[in-house]
Amino acid sequence: MNKQLTIVILTYNEEANIERCLDSLATVKAPIYVVDSYSKDRTLDILEQRGIPYVQHVFKNYAAQRNWAQENLPNPTEWVMHLDAGERLTPGMAQWINDSFDPQRAQVDGYMFARRAIFMDRWIKHGGYHPIYHLRLYRRHLGHCENKVYDQHFVVEGSTAKAGDGADLEDGVMSSLRDFTVSHARWAVFEAVESILAETDTGEVHARLMGNPIERKRWLKSRVFQRSPLFLRSFMYLFHRYIIKLGFLDGKEGLIFHFLQGFWFRFLVDSTIFEIKREMKHRPLEEVVKDKYDLDVNLFLNREPATVV
Repeated sequence: MNKQLTIVILTYNEEANIERCLDSLATVKAPIYVVDSYSKDRTLDILEQRGIPYVQHVFKNYAAQRNWAQENLPNPTEWVMHLDAGERLTPGMAQWINDSFDPQRAQVDGYMFARRAIFMDRWIKHGGYHPIYHLRLYRRHLGHCENKVYDQHFVVEGSTAKAGDGADLEDGVMSSLRDFTVSHARWAVFEAVESILAETDTGEVHARLMGNPIERKRWLKSRVFQRSPLFLRSFMYLFHRYIIKLGFLDGKEGLIFHFLQGFWFRFLVDSTIFEIKREMKHRPLEEVVKDKYDLDVNLFLNREPATVV
């Protein structure tokens, strides 16, 4: 058992996913700790049957929940790795953690893993969707999740490196098209509000064209995509992904995925930005967001919700 690493998993009504996530961790020699947001399905029963320790904590947003989980580990370790219940370790990633990960390596403070998006049981390999790197494993006292409601990344105050080839993280992108579209419709509002609140702020991840893969991705989004004209950029992005980056090689499943995630979602974000800004000509952002989407802007600013007197 690796006494210097803890694996943290967030859950909320994850009975459809948590068993496969835990199965992928079966060979990993590290303790697992779950933070649950008061699930109402069989999630907790599954955890108890498998002897996985958990604690429940009220969910505010992903960044706040991840950071709370990290700060409140019952047995704090030098290193921490964050997972979602819908994610799984590939055998190569599990083997890398057991055989190649050296917690004593002084030159590295965090590791990035390529993520495999699995949509309709198909690995989406093209369209620029693999490899996309995510920082998930780092020294606990040097890293945290950046304070963003949507599209947040983990950041570390130190040096980072890519894990070895094949040490990939697998993400099952929703269990059904209904879940996919409902979730993305909600996320579209989050991204639209964040874009309006901080059009010149990219969060804590530095936007660098010549930086690591995560910094380069943030640069392309904040310096290129978000500065392109509303609506037109959705068409341009789909063309780039599906034609230039060969997304058409992902078959029918890829057509559905790239169109919905690369065009429909981006167009919905732009439409929401347009709607909000049009309403803001007559009233403040806080009123528009509350009236249209029943959201409190304070959630995006990491402040306590406004108190109604």
